[in-house]
Amino acid sequence: MFVQVIQGKVKDADLLARQSERWVAEIKPGVKGYLGSTTGVTPDGRAITIARFESAQAAAANSGNAQQTAWWNETAKAYDGEPTFVDCTEIDTLFGGGSDDAGFVQVIQGRAKDQAAMRKEVTSMETALRTERPDILGITMAWHGTAGDFTQVVYFRSEAETRQAEKAKENDELRRRYESLFAGPPTFFDLRTPLLD
Repeated sequence: MFVQVIQGKVKDADLLARQSERWVAEIKPGVKGYLGSTTGVTPDGRAITIARFESAQAAAANSGNAQQTAWWNETAKAYDGEPTFVDCTEIDTLFGGGSDDAGFVQVIQGRAKDQAAMRKEVTSMETALRTERPDILGITMAWHGTAGDFTQVVYFRSEAETRQAEKAKENDELRRRYESLFAGPPTFFDLRTPLLD
């Protein structure tokens, strides 16, 4: 799998939502190797899109399409300045990855103390998470090269259920193990009205 992360400050969230829906309706049918996407805007106006493809080649073929270019030129107007693009070739998934049934999505960006150790440890937590966090529907973790930077996308049934579970588990062993893997405090993107495909 190949993941592209697009993010930036947004000045027109409605335009971004309309363009995201338009892409699914008009451009997606002709795109080969596209697996899905998650788009959302945080309450403070930060937009993030996680687009999943079968390969970097499939993503590049889509980017080179004239219809895609015209669509992007219009979509770019939704951003306040230039958004950033990060290509990720190393991807981990838990519970099958993304879920269109999610009512709330949280994106976590940070850096691992040790990328290989974190990948192994997070994967080993899947069984325990299934039992302890039934509010989680899926997780996709995209690595930005080899320096340990990552974007983790967690799909939840609802924000209310998630906040309740977080409060109940704030001091448990699983959470402490997870947080001990970070090199520093991560950045969170709370997507309360995610656009899922």
